[in-house]
Amino acid sequence: MSPDKQAELTPITSKRKTLIVIAVLMLVAVIAAVYHYKLPSENVENQSTKHEGKRGNGEGQRGKEGADTPIAVAIDTTTQADFPVYLNGLGTVIPLRTVTVKARVDGQLMKVAFTEGQMVKEGDLLAEIDPRPYQALLMQAEGQLQRDEALLKNAQIDLVRYKTLLEQDSIAAQQMVTQEALINQDKGIIEIDRGLVANARLQLLYTRITSPITGRLGLRLVDQGNIVHASDANGLVVITQIQPISVIFTLPEDRIRSVMKKYRAGEVMPVEAFDRRGQSLLALGQLWAVDNQIDTTTGTVKLKGQFANDDNALFSNQFVNIKMHMDTLRGVTVMPTSAIQRGIMGTFVYVVQEDQTVTVRPITLGPVEGEKVAVEAGLKPGEQVVIDGADKLREGMRVKLITQESKASNDIATPAPSKLTGKGNNRKKGSSE
Repeated sequence: MSPDKQAELTPITSKRKTLIVIAVLMLVAVIAAVYHYKLPSENVENQSTKHEGKRGNGEGQRGKEGADTPIAVAIDTTTQADFPVYLNGLGTVIPLRTVTVKARVDGQLMKVAFTEGQMVKEGDLLAEIDPRPYQALLMQAEGQLQRDEALLKNAQIDLVRYKTLLEQDSIAAQQMVTQEALINQDKGIIEIDRGLVANARLQLLYTRITSPITGRLGLRLVDQGNIVHASDANGLVVITQIQPISVIFTLPEDRIRSVMKKYRAGEVMPVEAFDRRGQSLLALGQLWAVDNQIDTTTGTVKLKGQFANDDNALFSNQFVNIKMHMDTLRGVTVMPTSAIQRGIMGTFVYVVQEDQTVTVRPITLGPVEGEKVAVEAGLKPGEQVVIDGADKLREGMRVKLITQESKASNDIATPAPSKLTGKGNNRKKGSSE
């Protein structure tokens, strides 16, 4: 190559080298910048990974410790006692007798002698109807009776005279027979008159309306001054006998056999009447009668209990819960119904052992009464059963027994956090910082 051409190429080559060097320097700067940017983030990620690992280990440790933490439960101790057996039913209070008092004669109601809701005895005066028309009828009947008695007496005198004349053969025998028939006719008329008098007196007596039974009066249905009739449908007032009083209740048909066995034997079966909630005892009585057929629509039979009701606790048509005592189980194991658990194995309870662990115990239940149940098999008196907190229990788990006293002491020892305390802590932190 000639010197001139070499001189021409030299500047171009030097420029190219300069550009290459600049490009390399820029690439190095970019790589350094990228490396410097990624390094802190990778360190942060590594640090967070380390922290997460530590937190995971801590949580695992706490989970391991939680598995050994006892579960707080409430317990009760089984007892041995005599357990009554009752049959429960729903009943309605029915008066032994309900009477609608009506007028037996027509007339104006002159007097109402009772107060609504009053207790009355048999024979007490309730109302009076105007008696004057019936007094007049009685006077007419008595007058007619007196006239006919006079006619009879005259006929009897004539009969005596006719007998004398017949003995003297002064009259025919037929006249004597006719006179005797006339006397018998007058006697019949007198009997009719006496009946009319008795009926008039009875109608006059009906103007005084008296109570046919002993019981409680209802609301007045007719006011004083109205005209009442014997054909009125409503009557004057309704009386219900409430002492004694009865309760009609029902029992399932599968209980009838045991009931009839005692009923036919003449045993007295006590019956208790409770209020609608089944908590307050209203009255004590006994079984009085059993119906003769089963209701096919409900599969139940009706029974009647009778109560003295001296304190008037039972009211007509009142709804009550009935408990009829059937038997008493002697010396059985009794526990609360809240301890009963049900699962695949059937009915069971959690029994607390001496080492504060629980074990599953299958049991056979007997009759239930309120919050207590008789245990036929599976438990003995004096064993501790879990009544609250059993939903988290398993076989062999450790438990912590909680009583009302310990719960109250914990509530007192752990006061609620105060807002002022929190503000004070924040101020101290701020000042220290």
